[in-house]
Amino acid sequence: MATAVDPRTPTMTTALEIVKGALCAVIGFPVGKSTIGSRISEGNKARITVKTGKAEAPTAAQMQKVVDVVNETIAKDQACFRLTMSRKDAEVAYGSAMYDVVEPPAQVEELSLLYIEGLVLHSQLHPCLPSTAPVGKVSVTKQKFRVNKQELEVMFDVEPSTDTPPDDTATPPQCVPPSAETVALLNASEARVSADDGVEGGVEEIGKAAAEGGQKVTPWEVEADGEVDYEKLVKSFGSSLITEDIVARVERVTGRKAHRFLRRGLFFSHRDLTQILDLYEAGKKFFLYTGRGPSSDALHLGHLVPFHFTKYLQEAFKVPLVVQLTDDEKFLFKPELKLEECHRLAFENAKDIIACGFDPESTFIFSDLDYIQHMYPVVLKIQKLVTYNQVRGIFGFTESHNIGCQAFPAVQAAPSFSSSFPIPLGGTPDRPCLIPCAIDQDAYFRMTRDVAPRMKLRKPALIHSRFFPGLQGPGGKMSSSTESSAIFVTDTPKKVKKKINGCFSGGQETKELQELHGANIHVDVPYQYLTFFMEDDDELKRIGEEYAAGRMLTGEVKKILIEILTKMTQDHQDARAAVTDEMVRSFMAVRPIDGSGASAGNVVPPSPP
Repeated sequence: MATAVDPRTPTMTTALEIVKGALCAVIGFPVGKSTIGSRISEGNKARITVKTGKAEAPTAAQMQKVVDVVNETIAKDQACFRLTMSRKDAEVAYGSAMYDVVEPPAQVEELSLLYIEGLVLHSQLHPCLPSTAPVGKVSVTKQKFRVNKQELEVMFDVEPSTDTPPDDTATPPQCVPPSAETVALLNASEARVSADDGVEGGVEEIGKAAAEGGQKVTPWEVEADGEVDYEKLVKSFGSSLITEDIVARVERVTGRKAHRFLRRGLFFSHRDLTQILDLYEAGKKFFLYTGRGPSSDALHLGHLVPFHFTKYLQEAFKVPLVVQLTDDEKFLFKPELKLEECHRLAFENAKDIIACGFDPESTFIFSDLDYIQHMYPVVLKIQKLVTYNQVRGIFGFTESHNIGCQAFPAVQAAPSFSSSFPIPLGGTPDRPCLIPCAIDQDAYFRMTRDVAPRMKLRKPALIHSRFFPGLQGPGGKMSSSTESSAIFVTDTPKKVKKKINGCFSGGQETKELQELHGANIHVDVPYQYLTFFMEDDDELKRIGEEYAAGRMLTGEVKKILIEILTKMTQDHQDARAAVTDEMVRSFMAVRPIDGSGASAGNVVPPSPP
């Protein structure tokens, strides 16, 4: 008598997990305690029954999006991690997020967990594939919704990949357990992917989302009718707010007080910051990546914000840093600039960056024009995975944009991957990356995070800052090309004083009205600048309370700010004056910066333009 073949293969088990995760993400129900049952039949057929907690059946658009998410996850070849944890530790960290409706028997003390990043965490005893690509393709054949029980049954077929045939004997990779915050997102009762969105919250719809609600936020334009609505940006971009618990964890991990930008919520949003902390605590170091588009000789104070914060991160975590100078981007996007001028400006801007005080042993500054040959293989791989329709949807490109503009986003994406730095980072292909940037730059890295799994690379993590306000106040745009819109690091004390005395104020028109009504410190430019640059938390709080209550006049606040900015700009000018051309060449030399001591053909960039 022939022995029956068990249809529950690693391929089919993995397919079930992907389908379950997609259902949770699109329909909006917790991954934990929602699976009622599942069944796998011969012929690569399966069914899963889940409790959605919804009064209505999912729409046709939602079910189509479920299928899309499933097959996009498969195409990205995401890792299927296997974790072994004690039941007690898992329940302390995740509650019941990893369980079905029926939990494992009480005598089970150790759990084997399957984790697919951004999709599912599940206590799973059956073998799974090490990654998603061999699953091939999933097609939903039938669905049934029981209104009285709020249960959804989904039947589907699986066509295993012929290009990447499943290896049922392969061992799934291990990973650091995801943070409780990460799993809490998976276990939420709200949809994480709209039926109108892409997998990362709508990668192709970012331009549309960023331009809604009376505000426009793109990598090139930031405009708002009034104050920028950051909560709306976080929701439309699909990032997460930085909580007080995360700030406290950063302090605990680094053993030092958090930077004032972090304490005060000026860096307010993130993608996978908690995972970076998980990895760091497990002994795996990351690298930092930030940049500057060189379009002017002088930087303004807003440009210094990410660099000052990045310097803190480098010192606190003791990690290497790469700084990209996108002279190629400025040449492509600014018709008035010549290529040679963009290259010269990159070299000059590097002096301002060095003047911020970065560690020369752990910092590599590079011009795209000088370094492109080293990261071009990574750039090409990214370009091959992003279609014209996608890049047009993300960045708003039109037929009038030159082809260089449309190809450039891959160049800014490439430094997110350590494989772009075979010499500076020692050739490690999977080192985690953390990118401090203003939230208008998020578009580049949503695209980057979308292609990373398909390249079998780790998604970069991000930490976003609020915008530094222009001197004109809410809705005003700060620009390197508009002298009156910003304080520049080259401004004299006299110019600083004149600009601050003439900037937008939230105070009242007369002393009497100010004493009666107080100031609106939320739109007052002098007070907002103090939140960025006054170190003393108690003094900042005192000024805010006094000024808002009318016990302090606008002139008094401006005087305090002028003193701080005058010293700050003068200190920067002194530091920059000490930066020689030789120092710049040293920072821009292609050399190891990760402490490995490797010496694989150090390259010195061309002499200053």
